[in-house]
Amino acid sequence: MVTKLKKTSEEEGSATGEAADLAGTVKESAQQIWLAGLGAFSKAQAEGGKVFQALVKEGLTIQKRTQAAAGEKLTDATARMASMATDLSNKASGQWDKLENIFEERVSRALKKLGVPTAREIDELTARIEELNRAVASLGGGQVAARRAARKTAARSEPVKRPVAKAARKRAPGRKAAAE
Repeated sequence: MVTKLKKTSEEEGSATGEAADLAGTVKESAQQIWLAGLGAFSKAQAEGGKVFQALVKEGLTIQKRTQAAAGEKLTDATARMASMATDLSNKASGQWDKLENIFEERVSRALKKLGVPTAREIDELTARIEELNRAVASLGGGQVAARRAARKTAARSEPVKRPVAKAARKRAPGRKAAAE
């Protein structure tokens, strides 16, 4: 049993030595990490302004690219919307043209049923009347004009016919009343 106790105490001594070595190593590593952190902090302070400026420039570049891409998308969307608006406008005007044609056809059919002449027919009649007037004027326009002038002069010189016409007008309502 004595030998057993000696071994245990010897083992404890070697374990204590190893623990002390391990503690020293950990302490030394922690010291190095601390010093590395301080060095990094110092370097960051010294070069921080330069890094900050570099980040600002990179941010501006990214912003410009983003704005350009957004501008392209907006231009494309605007072009598409304009195209769609034009298409809709064309379709709508086509529908209005159809509606107008249908309306015109129905109105012309109704006027035809009522016996109203078309503008073309009136133009044809007007041209025909002008032709006839020219023909009459070339055949005996002088004689016709003389007859008309004679009639006008005769109508002016006969004042007797006028009072008779007035008297006939005055009697006409009385006759109607008697006939009823």
